[in-house]
Amino acid sequence: MRRVAEQLAMVARRLSEAVERLSFRAPVDVTYNPLRYAWTAHEEYLRRYGAWKRQVLLVGMNPGPWGMAQTGVPFGEVGYVRDWLKIERPIGRPRNEHPKRPVEGMSCKRSEVSGRRIWSWAEGRFSTPERFFARFFVYNYCPLLFLEASGRNLTPDRLPAGDRSRLFALCDHALQDVVSILQPRWVVGIGNFAADRARRALSDREIEVGRALHPSPASPAANRGWAERFEAQLAALGVLRHASG
Repeated sequence: MRRVAEQLAMVARRLSEAVERLSFRAPVDVTYNPLRYAWTAHEEYLRRYGAWKRQVLLVGMNPGPWGMAQTGVPFGEVGYVRDWLKIERPIGRPRNEHPKRPVEGMSCKRSEVSGRRIWSWAEGRFSTPERFFARFFVYNYCPLLFLEASGRNLTPDRLPAGDRSRLFALCDHALQDVVSILQPRWVVGIGNFAADRARRALSDREIEVGRALHPSPASPAANRGWAERFEAQLAALGVLRHASG
């Protein structure tokens, strides 16, 4: 089983090195690559929870400034990473750090709402990380956080077209590798972007690709009972009939 985690780590390292060679035009001012400066925490996530094949791969968009950018874990809300996932590793700093978006690692006092909602749902339904990860794995399509000069978060779909296509080619290939390693029955994109990228990247695979509501507080729908909606969408896909708590 250890070999599965080692293979995932190899994919992550390869993707990290590849995206480091890219450059991004305005409105991008700063990029953070937590697969580089938070590698020890990400590697611990893979070692603890990525060491076996899965039924369901949940795919997010990219790191949030108060989530994976702080902890190295997808949807990595600090409290849940530290207290539920039991991952607490030293976190480095990005080479270029925006003053409005400091990386404080596990001492960060800000809470990422999206991550808190995801892991709160997992804890409420499965009780322990081991029961959740027995059937699910959580992965981010893109490993980079993009910030504008103002410090505003810029999502990958809003990058200039040429920059976007070069980045997406690398991320598509990495997702294909992750699916080959984990061999899930379902890939569920969390939000429209992740679902669309997964469908494109996996169009030649015999695999079920679905979509579930993103937990971002920027989404009015997510602020009206996100966990219940998310669970209902997973049930409609057939995921929860085979992956019950």
